[in-house]
Amino acid sequence: MKITRRETLGLLGGAAAFGLASPAIAQNRKTVVGALSLTSHSGSFIALERGYFKDAGLDVELKFFQAAQPMAVAIASGDVDFGVTAMSGGLISLAQKDAVRVIGGALSEEKGIDGQKILASDAAFKAGLTSAAQLDGKRFGTTTAGSSFHYMGSKIAAAEGGEPQFIPLQKVGAIIGALKSGQIDAWSIVPHIAKPLAGSGAVHIIGDVADYLPNYQVTTVFTSKTNASDDAALVKSFLEGFSAGVDDYDDTMVDRTKGDAAVEDMVDLIHKYVYNDRPREKAAPSIINGSMRLNRGAALNVASIQDQLDWFQSEGLVDSSITLDTIVDTSFVDVIDG
Repeated sequence: MKITRRETLGLLGGAAAFGLASPAIAQNRKTVVGALSLTSHSGSFIALERGYFKDAGLDVELKFFQAAQPMAVAIASGDVDFGVTAMSGGLISLAQKDAVRVIGGALSEEKGIDGQKILASDAAFKAGLTSAAQLDGKRFGTTTAGSSFHYMGSKIAAAEGGEPQFIPLQKVGAIIGALKSGQIDAWSIVPHIAKPLAGSGAVHIIGDVADYLPNYQVTTVFTSKTNASDDAALVKSFLEGFSAGVDDYDDTMVDRTKGDAAVEDMVDLIHKYVYNDRPREKAAPSIINGSMRLNRGAALNVASIQDQLDWFQSEGLVDSSITLDTIVDTSFVDVIDG
């Protein structure tokens, strides 16, 4: 693994340690951040709730979406300034049109940290779908063609010599309903969703995504091409606040260095945004179960992004002429190559 230090963000981190906001940006600059109601977006929730965005000179409003593609479109149009979401064919195509750029990494698969699960419906499980080795020909749920679910399902099945039938269902809620009712056979999803589903008996966990995609850069931080090229101060300020939220999350929920009381406080905070339709006592186990690693400093695994791009191109989902430089601006964060 090779990591290249980006000095600019390091300097910003040093300024934050002394309680200084980014000097190149006006205080309280209105900034809209796209999010999904998932624990993987906790870096943004924490940065807002605990004042890390404010310390970085930003007045942040969260705007929530149901899927990755609408968020990418909103950033391209200028309705949203920053987002955190998985790579998708739509995002890559918008990058090709010079509308968006990936500027960092967020959620990652990491060996030893409980990650995304491969699921089978109860009916499919009873019919023999007990591991990823039986995915060939099975109905695998996705939101859209070219989504992260499509990528994961394809890569996992290919590793076992299989090829599923991908069923686009647009929204995560629709996929969950189809899996529980047996209208689809399989899916892969983060643990805070996977484990409660498996606990219900209607769904079974049949494998771990990390066994097939180690170091998978599940989600990325992205912004408009205009912001990345013409407003570096805004980007650096966002990354400063966001990274402080990520550090807090990893220390508390993943590495558990802050103690049990800190975990309970963090669950209270996240519950405002994730599973807030459930009582706190019912939401807490799922929030804790969803504690996957977020990349400190928004470091970006470019090897994983390249693998994803190669897959999109091999499937004919994006133009074969697109290169990594078309998608990613590596000038803001540490780069992980491997």
